[in-house]
Amino acid sequence: MSESEVSSANRLSDNDVQAIDQLRASYDQLVSELGRVIVGQRGTIERLAICLFARGHALLMGVPGLAKTLLVSKLAETLSLDFSRIQFTPDLMPMDITGTDILQDTAGGKREFEFVHGPVFANMVLADEINRAPPKTQAAMLEAMQEHRVTVLGKSFPLPPPFLVLATQNPVEQEGTYPLPEAQLDRFMFLIELDYPSEAEEIQIARTTTGGALPALEHILHAEDIIRHQELVRRVPVPDHIYQYAAQLVRKTRPDGETAPAWMKPLVSWGAGPRAVQYLILGAKSRAALMGSYMVRLEDVQQVASPVLTHRIITTFAAQAEGIDAGQIVRRLIEETTPEA
Repeated sequence: MSESEVSSANRLSDNDVQAIDQLRASYDQLVSELGRVIVGQRGTIERLAICLFARGHALLMGVPGLAKTLLVSKLAETLSLDFSRIQFTPDLMPMDITGTDILQDTAGGKREFEFVHGPVFANMVLADEINRAPPKTQAAMLEAMQEHRVTVLGKSFPLPPPFLVLATQNPVEQEGTYPLPEAQLDRFMFLIELDYPSEAEEIQIARTTTGGALPALEHILHAEDIIRHQELVRRVPVPDHIYQYAAQLVRKTRPDGETAPAWMKPLVSWGAGPRAVQYLILGAKSRAALMGSYMVRLEDVQQVASPVLTHRIITTFAAQAEGIDAGQIVRRLIEETTPEA
């Protein structure tokens, strides 16, 4: 890909080029700093950073013990962000998340209602085991994730920027859980699947966590820096053929569409919507900037396609009977889809 593929009007300014170089350096430093505590998980860290700078939210899927909570808390520490953890349980109420009005005594002797902020009022919120809370409580996160605000008793309260929700789900234990509806799943930019570490990594984890206290990490960025980089990511130029490729890839996931491959139609009952195209482009922009690229490349879209599309595809009973999941379908679509000339 050459710069000639992007019009001169859409090219980055010299200041933006320098800002991308700074972002790449900060990202490398961030990965190095997290490596003092987190063993492995380079791909997970990259995807979390992509979501953060693209102003998206992520759903982390993995069995217990893979350091999801530790990773998120240490990421917030290195970014100097306010961190909040919400443990979702079947008895959790919406006001336990958003906060509520409490009757307080004033200096004048009167009693007035005062709003007490809930744990959602943080820069980085870890919604642990989000599928354990009932739908009413899950819905309380929906407005916060989409609108970056909450409404309590008819009053709206803005959430502090930057705002990132990282939710976890346990793929093994499903008893007493409430599956997230498709509308809420669609609000998550990425589905990040965590796997078991390698043998060497597991030995290193044992060495790191069974000794003294974990080290305090250096603050790499601050909230103002992150907001500035989020605005920079939006300005990363995208060649026309990349827009076409993203739309082409998403449209192939819809079994009723004309471009859907024949092998996929009996395996998928519902494909990805237009928000998937938006997140493909935003994710590709964010990854390009983190990798130090001054425009979006094809490989950027391909790298973010799986976490963007996997949770937006609903497989049929036939696919489940054959042991085919959405991730396998997405990977095959990526392999078969090439940019139009």
